[in-house]
This record gives sequence, C-alpha cells and structure tokens, in this order.
Amino acid sequence: MKSAPLSVALRDAGIDEAVVHTGQHYDPELSQVFFDELELPRPDYTLDLHTADVAPMRAGIRRAIGEREPDFVLVYGDTNSTLAGALAANDTGVPQAHVEAGLRSGDLSMPEERNRIEVDRVAAVLFCPDERSAETLAAERVPGRREVVGDVMADATMQLAPVARERSDVLARLDLEPGGYLVATVHREANTEPPRLRRIVEALGSLEEEVVFPVHPRTRAALERDGRALSGNVRDVPPLGYLDFAALASQARVVLTDSGGLQKEAYWYGVPCVTLRPSTEWTATVEVGANVLTADDPERIAAAVQAAAMPAERPQLYGDGHASERIAGTLVTLSP
Repeated sequence: MKSAPLSVALRDAGIDEAVVHTGQHYDPELSQVFFDELELPRPDYTLDLHTADVAPMRAGIRRAIGEREPDFVLVYGDTNSTLAGALAANDTGVPQAHVEAGLRSGDLSMPEERNRIEVDRVAAVLFCPDERSAETLAAERVPGRREVVGDVMADATMQLAPVARERSDVLARLDLEPGGYLVATVHREANTEPPRLRRIVEALGSLEEEVVFPVHPRTRAALERDGRALSGNVRDVPPLGYLDFAALASQARVVLTDSGGLQKEAYWYGVPCVTLRPSTEWTATVEVGANVLTADDPERIAAAVQAAAMPAERPQLYGDGHASERIAGTLVTLSP
C-alpha cells in the first residue's frame, strides 16, 4: 500500500524502480492481494523467505543490490524487512532513503520502535511525514538529510478510499449498514501473547455492538493454540483484500486496532479509533481527540468505544496526498 502511489510517482519522474519482496508477509491474503488489487507490477525479486528474521532478508537484498547497482535503496516503515533493507544498503555502500522517518512511540519494548531508530541512524535521506518527525531526528542528531514530505499512505488513502466504497460490495456481503458496526484488527506480536490476547478478546466480547474481526494469520494461530473462542457479537472473517477492507473500515462507527497504519487511515476516513496499545508513533491523532490508547484493558476499551467520536475540528495531519511526488522529485535531484 505504501509503495503503490510512490511507484507511480517514480515512474512518472523517469526513475527505474526494482522491487524486492522479502516474503516477510508471506500469507497470500496479506501480500499478493495488494499486488492484484492495486495493480502493482510483479516484484523484480521475490525472496520467498517466509520469515521475519533479518539476516536472511539482509543477505537476499544485498544480492539484489549487487546485481542492480542502484543509486538508492528505498525502505518503508518499521518492519524487519525495512531494517534488513537498510542494513543491506549500508553493507554495500549504497545510500538508503527511509520513508516514514522520524516516528517514535517511546516504547522500546516494541521491535518496530527499535527498527525505526536503527534505520534512521543509517539513512542518507529521511522522508518525514510531518515537522514533528523531522524535529525528533534533529534532536537525536541523526546525520541524514531530512525532508518533510507528508505520508505516502495519505496519498493511497485519498486516491483509493472512494474507489473502494464504489467497487467493493463487502457491506452487502456481510449484511452491514454504514455506521452500524465496529471493525477490529489485532496482529502485533505483543498482543498475540496469551494474556494480552485473552483480555482483548474479552473486551471485544463485552461490547454491545457487532464487531467485524478480520483475523490475521498470526492471531488465528494464537487463538487456536489458546483454545480461545470469540463471543457471538464478534464476527470472525478471513483477512480482506485492500479495497474490501478500506470500504469496511471507512464506514465503521469505530475502528479498534493495534496497527499503526490503520490509526492514520481511520483519521483520514473520519472514523474514531481505539488503539489497543499503550503507546503510538502517530501521537497527533491522540492529541486532537480522534484516537484513544487503551492497551489491553477491557474496561478502558469498552469505555473508549462507547465514548468514541471524531473531534468537531479535524486538522489536516500527515500531508496533503502529494508525498509521493515530493519523494520522487527529491530523488531525481539527488541521483547522479
């Protein structure tokens, strides 16, 4: 999703892009659907590693860099694939550019937070979604060049959310009315550990509204290991393709999630968010009152859902939908 609008902008700017798919998100429901539905070209390299371990991904990306000899290695976000790409670039001496640079939740227990910090430290170019991220990097004395460009996910959401609502029949298939249901997603490693997952499942079951719960493969495996059944108000559905999920989430009354990306998407959709984490890197959504942090506390989750509402004033956060063009423009000026 993050790469789709930027791939178009790179092509329009005359930049040749070689895509490496590490295989970290290897379930077809969570990976191939993005290429199919967003009509992305097939990756030039598919490592097919089926692992989140950094070392084999780093080695595979390093081989791809050696074959292509690119001017830049572009990495997105905060996954282990992101870290592997940044380290592979560093190994080969090719400048690395980080999309979503400078974000911090302050929670070093999260592997994503540690990845963000390490990737930013070795980046030659840091594409920041807002001024706060750039200021964070300056305070940390990160040496790379900082560019405030906005968020590429805003580009994708603004372009594709109306298309999703027009093309998807997911509400009809699930017999739902706009604003008449909640959407929940849970996939973070910490939240799939038995004690936390049990409390989250308990919280979802205590809600009086219908909860549509597309279950991530990791979460499903954890539920099955724990013998944990979902309550009757929680509808277990398989992972959805991007357009179906965008149509579903953008018309929910409330989104409950531990995803960083979905916190932003909910804001752009105008849907209040309850974040099932104790911290977030997208702090502005909390500050304006559109997002509430509850961690895994069932009582806090229930209270937050009941009170959830978008603020009367919704300032523009994380860009204007043109981040991809700015990134491509910067890379053109920096390329040899």
